Amino acid sequence: MNDVLKKDELKAHLSPETVLGQLKQHGVTHVVWLPDSETNWLYLLMKAEPSLTLVAVPREGLACPLAAGLTAGGKVPVILVQNTGLMESGDSIRGWLFGFEVPVVFIVGMRGWNRHGPRTADTSPQYTEPFLNAFRINYYMVESDADASRISLAFEEAKKTRHPVAVLVGDEYHGFIR
Repeated sequence: MNDVLKKDELKAHLSPETVLGQLKQHGVTHVVWLPDSETNWLYLLMKAEPSLTLVAVPREGLACPLAAGLTAGGKVPVILVQNTGLMESGDSIRGWLFGFEVPVVFIVGMRGWNRHGPRTADTSPQYTEPFLNAFRINYYMVESDADASRISLAFEEAKKTRHPVAVLVGDEYHGFIR
């Protein structure tokens, strides 16, 4: 019975295997990111995936110029950050991603937030969507494996518009906690 409950519980969350599958499906070659404790299980899978190169940055704002350079070199990067890091990247998004028309997908951990609203007292989630709207960056909320097709929509939109698109991962990668 416990195995069945665990499987059903995992279906209600976004699994790191599903995220990795989406990255591979869209030909991602590089993951530009700021390492954090929430993405540990995804990190282990990405590290073991021979088609991916992980590029850690000391500050999220540096992810945008790196992604722009990788794109100019014919690579397909994705930027993996938390919502606070996304907001810290504002000037780099403007100057690098919009300035050079870089079709990159941000995968953004929404610390303490899901589509039903706040789960913690952390105030950063309440600013994420207004931030994205101010920059006219379209976004898709993803909270479970059932929502994973929205990641594909983000990749397709980024490629079509040559602009960044965000995937907001609600509930802090809850399914990544083992």
